[in-house]
Amino acid sequence: MSRRLRIKHTTRVAYAQPAASSHNEVRMTPLTLPGQTTLDSRVTISPTATTWSYWDYWGTQVTGFDLMDPHGTLTITASSLVETHPGGSLPEAPTWQELAEQTAGSRLLEYSNTTPRTTVPAELIEKAREAAAGLDPHGTAIAVSALVADQVSYLPGVTGVNTSAAEAWEQGAGVCQDIAHVTIALLRGLGVPTRYVSGYLHPEQEAEFHRPVAGQSHAWVEYWAGDWCGYDPTNRVRADESHVVVGRGRDYDDVTPHKGIYRGVAGGPPEVTVEFTRVG
Repeated sequence: MSRRLRIKHTTRVAYAQPAASSHNEVRMTPLTLPGQTTLDSRVTISPTATTWSYWDYWGTQVTGFDLMDPHGTLTITASSLVETHPGGSLPEAPTWQELAEQTAGSRLLEYSNTTPRTTVPAELIEKAREAAAGLDPHGTAIAVSALVADQVSYLPGVTGVNTSAAEAWEQGAGVCQDIAHVTIALLRGLGVPTRYVSGYLHPEQEAEFHRPVAGQSHAWVEYWAGDWCGYDPTNRVRADESHVVVGRGRDYDDVTPHKGIYRGVAGGPPEVTVEFTRVG
């Protein structure tokens, strides 16, 4: 069933002392895709700032802005209205030989190589190979995702934004970002091009209309099996109409929701809230 969702993503940064200036990039605008349509989206800044937008190399819409006067806080509010649709049937899985041929010499190679965040020891790749023995790329994605979810429990607060896939596996706990990174590392190690997806997940499958609920940003993966196929290893489900895509890349670094630099004294971590309202 299609859904129409209002999403309000607020990030508040408080500086220990007023920052003299700051330069920022925001990736919080949902994409328009075959499975979702962004009907309205806007990013507002406090203190008020002039913004500009562009599409980055990975196809994500970026909002940039500069604040050149001293400011003690920074509040970024990204509001969007998105209509999502149920996913279609999966494409017929290519053979492993066909998958290798599709990958060679194409942009799929960018989603096949390791990054510092998605590097794991060779023995973990072999463990994944054993779990997926005899399966096609679709079955491999599910088997590897299950292997990761069994090992890396969802537990907020035990990892940080700089935690690598290998560290998350070793700790046996992490958040959706970590689970996605480990899944990507293992699937790439088995020859399946896989990309990191940043976006939102409505926390209630049977959400009431017009009732705001608290949620958070979310991460999952898309693997190539003749076409890109979304899978959420944290929740062990295929990406569906509850998932809203904002950006895709090799890992979290390519789709960070907010990053920038400022001139001033270091402050604490930002406060982030995400609110969902189903309106259709």
